[in-house]
Amino acid sequence: VVNCKGYSKVVFLVHHGVGATGTSTFTVLAGDDTADPPTTSTAIPFHYKVMSTSDVEGAYTAATTSGFLSTVGSNQIYWIEVDVEELGDTGYKYLCLKCVEGTDSPRLGGIIVLMFGGRYKQDVPATALT
Repeated sequence: VVNCKGYSKVVFLVHHGVGATGTSTFTVLAGDDTADPPTTSTAIPFHYKVMSTSDVEGAYTAATTSGFLSTVGSNQIYWIEVDVEELGDTGYKYLCLKCVEGTDSPRLGGIIVLMFGGRYKQDVPATALT
C-alpha cells in the first residue's frame, strides 16, 4: 500500500521467477488507509503489459476494475501502471495491488513499486508508505 498523493503515476513491477502452474488475479485498489488491503477501498482501472521473454514486451493493455489473470509459466514480468488521476472521484490517496491465487500452486517472485511524476522534487523523496 502506497500513498500516491504526491505522484502522477505508480507502477507495480511484478516478477514471477519459478513456478510452472500457478496463476494470480491482479486488481488495483484505491483506499482510505495503509491497511493491507485498505479498510475502505474501491477497485480502479489500470494498464499493464507482460514481458515473458528476455527482450520482447507484450502489448500495453487496459484492465477494468476486475483486473486480469496472469498466465502460467516461469520468468515473467508484469508492468502494472496506474494513472493517479483514476483516484480523483474516489477521494482516496492510497493504492494497493491485490493479488489473489487463481491456481493454487506456489510461485517464487516479488513486487517492486515505482512512483513517477513527483510533485515536490527532493534529493531524497519523502516516504510513500504513510
